[in-house]
Amino acid sequence: MTNSTIAADLGRTIAQRRRELAVTQEDLAALAGVSVRFLSSLERGKPTVRLDTLVAVLDVLGLELHTRVRNAA
Repeated sequence: MTNSTIAADLGRTIAQRRRELAVTQEDLAALAGVSVRFLSSLERGKPTVRLDTLVAVLDVLGLELHTRVRNAA
């Protein structure tokens, strides 16, 4: 998996959860303390984001970020 693929998957997950909660980008940005521009970039899968701002958005959405060891093939 590349950084771009991971970022795109994460962005889709965030956008989907935001829509499930019926929250606008503007409202989510305000709740998470980030800019609408940042949130829009995040949802589009921008691969360079700050971890602290990402975690703030995930926290508001009730999401957690987990890591796991890749299967050695």
